[in-house]
This record gives sequence, C-alpha cells and structure tokens, in this order.
Amino acid sequence: MIIPDPKVVRELLTRYASLRIAQAEHAVPAVARELEDVSYTLCVMTGTRGIREAIAAADALLLEEARHKEKESDGEGDLSLAV
Repeated sequence: MIIPDPKVVRELLTRYASLRIAQAEHAVPAVARELEDVSYTLCVMTGTRGIREAIAAADALLLEEARHKEKESDGEGDLSLAV
C-alpha cells in the first residue's frame, strides 16, 4: 500500500474540519460539494470506505509520523557506524 504524504493528509483533515464548520453554520451547495470531494479524497488516500474510518486512519498515520520523528530526534533512527 502506498503511504500518503502526511503533510497532504494534515491539509485535507484541516480542510475537512473547516468545511464541516462552514456547512454547520450555513448550508451552501458549493460547500457541500467541496466537503464531499475532500471526504472522498481522504477515503481514497487512506484506503477506507467511510469518512469516519478515513479520519481514524489519517490520525493514525499522523501519529505514526510523529513517533518516527521523535525517534529520529532522540538518535534512535541513526545508523551505527561501528564495524
């Protein structure tokens, strides 16, 4: 499975949240269409069938990225040069 770019996933999650808020405040067909597009894209990128699953998968991906970066900053991601 291809792992999506965490930056893109984060941007999509942010856009999804903004659109949900906008739609809740004032239902507009254009916002509804964009929300549907972002939801679909999140589902495709995470390999899921529903937006709740997509959000959970995106959150897990971002958590894993954060853990990986933390390990790298702790030096655990460095390769040993000892022979």
